[in-house]
Amino acid sequence: MAQMPDRSQIPTTAELLNPTLAAIRALGGSATIAEIENRIAADLGLPEDVTQVPHGRGSATELAYRLGWARTHLKNYGMLDNSARGVWSFTPLGETTATVDPGEVMRFVQDKYRQRTDDDAPESGPQLADFPDDAGDSWRAVLMETLRSMPPAAFERLCQRLLREAGFEEVVVTGRPGDGGIDGRGLIRLSGLISFSVVFQCKRYSGSVGPGAVQTFQGAVQGQADRGMFLTTGTFTSSARQAATRPGAVPIDLIDGELLLDKLKELRLGVKVTPRMVEDVEVDTPWFNAL
Repeated sequence: MAQMPDRSQIPTTAELLNPTLAAIRALGGSATIAEIENRIAADLGLPEDVTQVPHGRGSATELAYRLGWARTHLKNYGMLDNSARGVWSFTPLGETTATVDPGEVMRFVQDKYRQRTDDDAPESGPQLADFPDDAGDSWRAVLMETLRSMPPAAFERLCQRLLREAGFEEVVVTGRPGDGGIDGRGLIRLSGLISFSVVFQCKRYSGSVGPGAVQTFQGAVQGQADRGMFLTTGTFTSSARQAATRPGAVPIDLIDGELLLDKLKELRLGVKVTPRMVEDVEVDTPWFNAL
């Protein structure tokens, strides 16, 4: 039986606060979530068997979950801010602060949470660590569960529809036994002039895809298309990402579960989005004083 990774090797949320600041600073003061996670894993020398430990349901790893909380705490502490597109950046305070006291930050956010919930939350209610700021809205967990429960053929048709909506042409599903993982093919045309043939593989995984699966797919793509695309509900290890772009091999574009959810939402495929207007209301006290 394979030995389960030791979760104690994963840095705690408190231990990830300063590495998060250092990663964003090294990346120029702003970065995507993936860039932050990759930089921290490299800076801390975390091996893949640690970075890929799953958190639980969904496709997130335990490290990604704890890093989500580290960003949330630093945001509440006034050091970071994030855009609607998931890009994290320094606030003025963050730009001028090299490091923080992890204990002080953790006490601050816990006190802030207690102040917010003392009046209306029972003691047995949700704890702060249940809801990271960017761990994903509830729709993401529901959608991921839906994707993983789909029959393989239905999931292939969904990927076919997604590629069509994204601008691919002549997209067909061709999956059959012994095809090396090729589930379909299509054509992408750039500026209406240059076209590239693409074959794709789509798999409903709950864990991580390693380099072996990517290299096997590369072998199947060789001579069949200009490049490949691997879509999965799981994640890709860092070595799998390296294999996807190794010199001399057919390039493979990797679409993991989180990106897949984002694209389905962006293209409104099985996801309904209702815009809401939020008002900022401020009382003009001088106006009343002038009466």
